[in-house]
Amino acid sequence: MKKVYLCFYQLTINMWKKIILLLGGVLSLSLLWAAEQEKIVFTVDIQDEIGPKVWRLARKSFDLAEQEKADYIVIHMNTYGGMVVYADSLRSMILNSPKPVWVFIDNNAASAGALISIACDKIYMREGANIGAATVVNQTGEAMPDKYQSYMRSMIRSTAEAQGRDTLIRGNDTTYRWRRDPHIAEAMVDQSISIPGLTDSGRVVTFTSREAMKYGFCDGMADSIEDILGKEKVENYTIKSYQPTFIDQIIGFLISPIIQGLLIMVIVGGIYFELQTPGVGFPLVAALTACLLYFAPLYLEGFAGYWEIIVFVVGVILLLLEIFAIPGFGVAGISGIVLIVVALVFAGIDHFSFRFLGDFVPFLIRSLFVVISASLLSLLLSMWLAAKLLGNRRWAFALHAEQKKEDGYVGVDLSVGQEIGKRGVAVTDLRPAGKVEVENEIYDAVSLFGEYIEKGTKVVIKKYQAGQVYVTEME
Repeated sequence: MKKVYLCFYQLTINMWKKIILLLGGVLSLSLLWAAEQEKIVFTVDIQDEIGPKVWRLARKSFDLAEQEKADYIVIHMNTYGGMVVYADSLRSMILNSPKPVWVFIDNNAASAGALISIACDKIYMREGANIGAATVVNQTGEAMPDKYQSYMRSMIRSTAEAQGRDTLIRGNDTTYRWRRDPHIAEAMVDQSISIPGLTDSGRVVTFTSREAMKYGFCDGMADSIEDILGKEKVENYTIKSYQPTFIDQIIGFLISPIIQGLLIMVIVGGIYFELQTPGVGFPLVAALTACLLYFAPLYLEGFAGYWEIIVFVVGVILLLLEIFAIPGFGVAGISGIVLIVVALVFAGIDHFSFRFLGDFVPFLIRSLFVVISASLLSLLLSMWLAAKLLGNRRWAFALHAEQKKEDGYVGVDLSVGQEIGKRGVAVTDLRPAGKVEVENEIYDAVSLFGEYIEKGTKVVIKKYQAGQVYVTEME
């Protein structure tokens, strides 16, 4: 009986073990299935003029989406366009993304926005939205020369081609149909392109949402990103996005044109006041701090490189050498000022701008205007403040100090230069400096070649420079 009881007990234990293991396996599979089913949708906002700010935030958003292992990236777009060079960088990033990239055109996708939208895998538009009008224009809205239009035509055409084409077989005939017709995309740029039934020559293509669907430049209508996900049958998802950090906000604040202008004023004013006062004090500390706040965020964001910082430092060194070591104001001083201005100007321009002249010139002019105007304003204010704090006159454009004889100041008789060639006698030893008498006049003198000349030796004046006569022994 005892053996039977033990056997029954053992069977019961084994049965419960199997049940527990089975339940554990089912629970693990359920959790794994739930985890596999949950999708991560990463949203990217492009709702401003396409430029450095939008490019930086979009790039950080794509990088974070990669780290989060997002399943889909959805761009929320509403823009009238912007700089071609940044639009090109954005469309390249989209085309090279390993994850599907969709775009939701909330209202406008004009110009550079159209280029970016065409690069996306799927385009959804709100009712009443528009896409197109991708002609390259300047700051006044006038069309740029054909050189720039040709570049944009090629870029938007290749972007449409990158979306591929479908093969249609009808009987014995095989035809190909582009998902997004490159010829129509090109007509968004070039007004001379005529597409029968769509546009006449002289007008660039701009689609409404329903027209875009008809011609393959819109995959569906939607009212929100959630609506798009529903139409794409994406379920059990989490929407994430990149949130600018406190550091991003600080950097954005420091690289604004107004703050950059104020920092330049502090740099120029600090250097000016430091030159007016002896020793190293608060003005120099303020100038150095302003330099750090000016260059550091620009370097971190990729605007400024090593060369701008090096050029700025070299310019400051040349300027200080001109002021303290080299008499007058010449090549070193002018070169220093030019290098400082060049460094400040080019540090404020994103290096991407060099790739497209039409985008580079306006940014160069704006940066140059900020640097020159801020420097001149700072210099004038510094002179006014220096006159108030350090003197009694309002503008310190000239030397106003009075040099009195009792304070040790003496005049230099420039007529001594006419005494060259006259003979005299050393009235003291010259070691190599001393005094000589020439025609009953005593002069401070220096031995021309640095040799020792004894008192009473006959000498002749050979040179006169800066109030000093130079003599040699008579042969």
